Amino acid sequence: MSDELTPGQSHVIPEGYSLLNWHRGFGRQIGPLYEYNRPNDYRRAFLVEEHHTNGMMNAHGGMMMTFADMAWGHAVSAKESNWWVTVRLTCDFLSGAKLGDWVEGAGEVVLQEADMFTIRGRVWCGDRTILTGTGIFKVIEQRTDHERNRPYRA
Repeated sequence: MSDELTPGQSHVIPEGYSLLNWHRGFGRQIGPLYEYNRPNDYRRAFLVEEHHTNGMMNAHGGMMMTFADMAWGHAVSAKESNWWVTVRLTCDFLSGAKLGDWVEGAGEVVLQEADMFTIRGRVWCGDRTILTGTGIFKVIEQRTDHERNRPYRA
């Protein structure tokens, strides 16, 4: 076992971000993920570490789509706390994220019909757009006050 720090353990997290409290199940496999929650500014982020990469040491497309799902779906529950599921996710890959890159993503609600939300999303690294797309998400239930403070449930 090495005593060397991984990039995630030694990287300084940008101001305003905090660790997303999702450490169980799939969240343990793809994390750590971070969140930025300010009024009208809701983002998710992650630092590309080795376990996120493909053979070329870029963030794997599956990781990027998973991250887009989390970042864009967050637009559904950012203002009203609820549980949602993904109905459809369409992604256009425009660039790549390399090992050590800080990747951010966010979405905006462009249509709401009853419990269905259409989200337009973007994932970026600095000034470079990595991925854009659209997601359709369905609210399945409202979170209780108690659930808002417990670890993330996917």
